[in-house]
Amino acid sequence: MHQTPRHYFETRLRPASDPMTAAARLASSGLHPDYVVYENGGVWSYAGGALAEITLDRTGARLRQQQEEVLLPWDGRPLRQVQSLLDAVRVKDWRAYGWAAFELSYAKDGDLRHVGDQRLLHLVVPHTEIRIEAGEAYLRSADQATLSAALDVLSAEHTESRAVPDPVDVRQAGADAYRRAVGVAVDAINERLLQKVIFSRVVPVDHELDFVGTYLAGRRGNNPARSFLLSLGGIEATGFSPEIVVQVAPDGRVVSQPLAGTRALTGDRAEDDRLRAELLSDPKEIYEHAISVKIACDELLEVCAPGTVDVEEFMVVKDRGTVQHLASRVGGQLADGRGAWDAFKAVFPAVTASGVPKDAAYDSIRSNESEARGLYGGAVLTVNHAGAMDATLVLRSVYRQNGRTWLRAGAGIVGQSRPERELEETCEKLGSVGRFLVPAAQPAEPVGAGAGAGAGAMAGGTRP
Repeated sequence: MHQTPRHYFETRLRPASDPMTAAARLASSGLHPDYVVYENGGVWSYAGGALAEITLDRTGARLRQQQEEVLLPWDGRPLRQVQSLLDAVRVKDWRAYGWAAFELSYAKDGDLRHVGDQRLLHLVVPHTEIRIEAGEAYLRSADQATLSAALDVLSAEHTESRAVPDPVDVRQAGADAYRRAVGVAVDAINERLLQKVIFSRVVPVDHELDFVGTYLAGRRGNNPARSFLLSLGGIEATGFSPEIVVQVAPDGRVVSQPLAGTRALTGDRAEDDRLRAELLSDPKEIYEHAISVKIACDELLEVCAPGTVDVEEFMVVKDRGTVQHLASRVGGQLADGRGAWDAFKAVFPAVTASGVPKDAAYDSIRSNESEARGLYGGAVLTVNHAGAMDATLVLRSVYRQNGRTWLRAGAGIVGQSRPERELEETCEKLGSVGRFLVPAAQPAEPVGAGAGAGAGAMAGGTRP
């Protein structure tokens, strides 16, 4: 039976907290057990609950909405199926939030040989969505009661408490195995089986964490390209991503942002300047970066109009938390008939989290890493009814699933790589998260109210 599209009740107000704190308060409020918080360019979004939900695994793609379920059995074109189901969402002016696992890269062209029973993608069109920017919160919810509850959360005066993080030792876990794996990769590269591969290692976290507190502490200590906090589909994660996988504007402008080449940020200006100069002149780092940019260009050429792909920014240095990276920006214009999911398919997973060529890198990753990656190296993303997409690379993150909590980080390996240096690079990256882990239920010291103007609704709840 045909059903009319769902509409949101809408309102806006000036929150009592700064945007980051306001978004975190929504996550911890209990309004929704499943949620995504996503930061992009000074805009914080909270997406809670689900009016529509799309999941993808080896059996196919599923859409659940309004007590109905649609299953599209696996046909070898999974991202086209995802787009087809999004087109069937009956929510006016929808925006979806969610994640894609790294293992989607093995199956995006239809090959299921290396995919287990895990979920590959999970998207929700939220029951309640709140976007906070320029001192205002724009709220919309499927019912007035939840809208009112969200208003109460945002407008309540409060005293912010900053818990003291409990850092973990990131140097020992899996270190010997990682050194050996780097040696194996260098041998394979010297045998010309591949040019570059990213190997990662897992660091377990043995104590329970407050993920919202960790997000707040970590975001204050990092300057990411994007940040996120989520509890969705049985996975909890918070992270401070150094780069995007792909960004697509409604007019079809597409951008990818490879970062490759790393040195530490120590906090000592003279030492950081020395390391920056070393980064910009190190042949190994420059080569690693250059081949990543070349692959990013080649991938966009597959989906962009001829003559539109160019390198908009090349090999600048970006500070990201505890490290500094060589960074470039590649852009293009999508060809006629191509959309956001075509762009995502072309570039996913990021070359800076996989390798060159990608298929050979996948084989090496599966053979040498201790476990499947899941969300690590995948993407947290938003996509909307107008064709816009923003997908960030999941790095510098902490994860919890099935009672287990862990960190994960990797390094790009090329022929000139040395095992000890690559291990040290993983430690440098792990520090972006590992030193900000807030234990669960830790007493905190009040530090004063969150920044921001006083609360006050600016418009009543209205239905579009």
